[in-house]
Amino acid sequence: MRYFLLLVFILTGCQGGYYTGPVSDHFDGKKFYYPGEREKPRSFTRDIYNIWTAVFQPLWYLPKDVKPYSICPSQIKGIKISFINHSTVLIQSKKINVLLDPIYSYRASPFSWIGPARAHKPGIHFQNLPKIDVVLISHNHYDHMDVSTLKRLDKALHPLFIVPLGNKIFLKRFAIKNVKELDWWQEIKIKNTRIHFLPAHHSTQRWLHDYNYTLWGSYGLQMGDKKIYYAGDTGYANHFKMIRQHWGRPDFALIPIGAYKPRSLLRVNHIDPFEAVKCHLELGSRLSMGIHWGTFKLSEESVNQPAKDLILAREKLGVSPKAFILPTEIFFKP
Repeated sequence: MRYFLLLVFILTGCQGGYYTGPVSDHFDGKKFYYPGEREKPRSFTRDIYNIWTAVFQPLWYLPKDVKPYSICPSQIKGIKISFINHSTVLIQSKKINVLLDPIYSYRASPFSWIGPARAHKPGIHFQNLPKIDVVLISHNHYDHMDVSTLKRLDKALHPLFIVPLGNKIFLKRFAIKNVKELDWWQEIKIKNTRIHFLPAHHSTQRWLHDYNYTLWGSYGLQMGDKKIYYAGDTGYANHFKMIRQHWGRPDFALIPIGAYKPRSLLRVNHIDPFEAVKCHLELGSRLSMGIHWGTFKLSEESVNQPAKDLILAREKLGVSPKAFILPTEIFFKP
């Protein structure tokens, strides 16, 4: 019980705001919000559910561990996309290596002794990562912005960290200095790749009193003649149609399909597999992969339920299994 009380005490610790800037259609001068949806009252039920998930959820146990990929070459011809775990994906081309939302910690939690634990090892061992030029962070939740992993990457590989508004000052507290912040619809060009920061329907929070003090989002990568989209974490909303209209159709999309039950609590922030396939169609994606499942138990569905529900969703919406796939390695030849 004392550990539970300590957890509650720490999670209710106050944190200051992380961003000061002009008011916009998604920032009111203090907090961020989805356009047209000013901040809603915080959900006490959701807070209790998060604590229950961290403390009482049983672990997933898989019958065997994931076989790691072969050691990644520093440079490749064309584009190679490798799923590592959860939402961590390595995107490689001849000139640049990009890592998405890396998490190598055992737990997606502020604590090493409690919280959602991984069900399997990463598909690429940390020591086998190639030189990483850029790390993209979609938002500050613990399963996407794992500070322990970011510190390891900063020390070993010295990448540029691209983060949503409000996160630069946070990472500097951990001596991570090579950080670039982006707002929605802003972009930056690095080597042969143009990186666009795009909207998502989500929220941010690391403690109970810093709700939406930092921005969240998705990313679009223009690598030569190929467009790769990473949805981050998101609920279902009209930004997918907006992204197609303003940024264009992706050749490849990484779309979350896990952490969606119960829908009454998670619908706002997490799409389910059926909605993921709808997003695939609204984006006009030529090929999509379902991620954000099977690594950390963050909700009530079983470890393999997202994959089963994706199969049903594809059938219902008339999408080929070859058009929306489960995690693997993907190659785009030059």
